[in-house]
Amino acid sequence: MLKKLVITSLSLMGLLLSTGVKPTMAGTVLENIAKTGTFTVATPFNTVPYSYYNPENELTGFSIDVVKLIHQQLEKELGRKIELNFVEVNSIQEAIPKMISGQVDITCNTAFTWERDKYVDYTLRYTISGIRLLIPKGKAPTDTSFTNKKIGIPPQTFVRDAIKLNYPSAILVDVKSLEEGTNSLNEGKIDALAGDSILLDGFRQQVNPDGFEQFPPFAEPSLAQYGVGCIVPENNSAFLNIANYSIARMMEGYIVKDPEMTQLFQKWMGENGVVNIVSDEAVELFFKTTIINHEQIPFPKK
Repeated sequence: MLKKLVITSLSLMGLLLSTGVKPTMAGTVLENIAKTGTFTVATPFNTVPYSYYNPENELTGFSIDVVKLIHQQLEKELGRKIELNFVEVNSIQEAIPKMISGQVDITCNTAFTWERDKYVDYTLRYTISGIRLLIPKGKAPTDTSFTNKKIGIPPQTFVRDAIKLNYPSAILVDVKSLEEGTNSLNEGKIDALAGDSILLDGFRQQVNPDGFEQFPPFAEPSLAQYGVGCIVPENNSAFLNIANYSIARMMEGYIVKDPEMTQLFQKWMGENGVVNIVSDEAVELFFKTTIINHEQIPFPKK
């Protein structure tokens, strides 16, 4: 996990340099995009509902639509056509070295951590999520403390921390991915799989729609709650402003019921979305709380 991103600033930079990853010094992100005419995005290709290939073999998803909004704003502000290029990465740990070395301009689907914030900058968050457990359907535990139960933990420190805090008597078992964790769950090697609730639900839909459910139930609070956003190379305020403006505009449009922005969001999230575990009321409250600190972006009345 890039030494799990829990190492000191100097040791991480030393690791990057020792593996041939060197911070780029050749201009800002915005200057490089203007010069090359290419906007490069690091993203997974199999993460429902954020970024995945649909049956028509098109890369689609909520984060893809967010990136396209940023792409449109880039073209508007730079006054030229910009090519949108996607590079496959399967984890944030894989994306960060590519970003530091200047190979990619942005990556999304990520939660804030203080450790990552040492090396990259975060955009506004464009949805909310939380941490829950995936368990076999109909097998909610009678002992909700999960004492001596085995819980699979993906390579994300904030997931591990939340599980340790909520279930201190559980046995934590490292898994390399949601796929490995699900296999272990099916084989009885673990009793539950921890993770981001949106990603868990998207994965459930892909592998076994009727075989799994999440715990605690959605009527109850998650084990931790946070916003999901993008990261960009550090100290690139002009590019970060464009990304933030694009995300804020989507939120503003959703709040004022602009048809385009409402449809964009509700296609993926909310009660009628691909993943429908986040309520429309919670989303609207999150958006309002986020953009109250920013200038209003007016939408024409239709």
